[in-house]
Amino acid sequence: MEKTVEDLQRDMQAAADALDFEEARRIRDRINLIRGGADAEAAAEADTSGLARQRPGAMGLGTSRQRPVPPPEWKPPKKPDPMTANRNRK
Repeated sequence: MEKTVEDLQRDMQAAADALDFEEARRIRDRINLIRGGADAEAAAEADTSGLARQRPGAMGLGTSRQRPVPPPEWKPPKKPDPMTANRNRK
Protein backbone atom coordinates (compact mmCIF):
# COMPACT_ATOMS: atom_id res chain seq x y z
CA MET A 1 0.00 0.00 0.00
CA GLU A 2 1.31 3.43 -0.92
CA LYS A 3 1.99 5.91 1.82
CA THR A 4 0.60 9.38 1.36
CA VAL A 5 2.62 12.53 1.82
CA GLU A 6 0.93 13.16 5.18
CA ASP A 7 1.93 9.67 6.41
CA LEU A 8 5.49 10.27 5.26
CA GLN A 9 5.57 13.65 7.01
CA ARG A 10 4.47 11.97 10.26
CA ASP A 11 7.18 9.33 9.82
CA MET A 12 9.75 12.05 9.13
CA GLN A 13 8.73 13.96 12.27
CA ALA A 14 8.90 10.77 14.33
CA ALA A 15 12.39 10.02 12.99
CA ALA A 16 13.53 13.56 13.76
CA ASP A 17 12.08 13.33 17.28
CA ALA A 18 14.00 10.07 17.75
CA LEU A 19 17.15 11.92 16.58
CA ASP A 20 17.45 9.64 13.53
CA PHE A 21 18.25 12.47 11.13
CA GLU A 22 19.51 10.20 8.35
CA GLU A 23 16.14 8.46 8.14
CA ALA A 24 14.35 11.82 8.35
CA ARG A 25 16.48 13.06 5.43
CA ARG A 26 15.61 9.97 3.36
CA ILE A 27 11.90 10.47 4.01
CA ARG A 28 12.15 14.19 3.21
CA ASP A 29 13.82 13.41 -0.13
CA ARG A 30 11.15 10.80 -0.84
CA ILE A 31 8.42 13.39 -0.16
CA ASN A 32 10.13 15.85 -2.51
CA LEU A 33 10.29 13.23 -5.26
CA ILE A 34 6.61 12.41 -4.86
CA ARG A 35 5.67 16.09 -4.93
CA GLY A 36 7.82 16.48 -8.04
CA GLY A 37 5.72 13.93 -9.86
CA ALA A 38 7.63 10.69 -9.31
CA ASP A 39 5.84 7.42 -8.77
CA ALA A 40 5.66 6.38 -5.08
CA GLU A 41 7.48 3.10 -5.77
CA ALA A 42 10.22 4.85 -7.76
CA ALA A 43 10.57 7.44 -4.98
CA ALA A 44 10.96 4.67 -2.40
CA GLU A 45 13.72 3.01 -4.42
CA ALA A 46 15.59 6.19 -5.44
CA ASP A 47 19.08 6.77 -4.07
CA THR A 48 19.06 10.34 -2.77
CA SER A 49 22.24 10.15 -0.73
CA GLY A 50 23.99 12.61 -3.03
CA LEU A 51 27.10 10.49 -3.06
CA ALA A 52 28.46 9.06 -6.27
CA ARG A 53 30.77 6.09 -6.43
CA GLN A 54 34.27 6.91 -7.54
CA ARG A 55 35.32 5.42 -10.84
CA PRO A 56 38.14 2.85 -10.70
CA GLY A 57 41.49 4.42 -11.44
CA ALA A 58 40.35 7.90 -10.42
CA MET A 59 41.69 8.49 -6.96
CA GLY A 60 42.78 11.53 -5.02
CA LEU A 61 41.41 14.98 -4.40
CA GLY A 62 39.39 16.60 -7.14
CA THR A 63 39.08 13.52 -9.34
CA SER A 64 35.32 13.40 -8.95
CA ARG A 65 34.96 16.68 -10.87
CA GLN A 66 34.05 16.42 -14.50
CA ARG A 67 36.49 17.71 -17.06
CA PRO A 68 35.21 19.94 -19.85
CA VAL A 69 35.37 18.28 -23.25
CA PRO A 70 35.84 20.64 -26.21
CA PRO A 71 33.95 20.03 -29.45
CA PRO A 72 35.78 17.72 -31.89
CA GLU A 73 36.50 20.49 -34.44
CA TRP A 74 37.83 22.95 -31.83
CA LYS A 75 41.49 23.97 -32.03
CA PRO A 76 43.28 25.97 -29.34
CA PRO A 77 44.05 29.58 -30.29
CA LYS A 78 47.51 30.51 -31.52
CA LYS A 79 49.82 31.74 -28.77
CA PRO A 80 51.00 35.36 -29.10
CA ASP A 81 54.59 36.08 -30.11
CA PRO A 82 56.52 36.99 -26.93
CA MET A 83 58.84 39.33 -28.88
CA THR A 84 56.01 41.68 -29.80
CA ALA A 85 54.38 42.02 -26.39
CA ASN A 86 54.49 45.40 -24.62
CA ARG A 87 56.25 47.22 -27.47
CA ASN A 88 55.34 50.69 -28.61
CA ARG A 89 54.37 51.11 -32.21
CA LYS A 90 56.05 54.08 -33.88
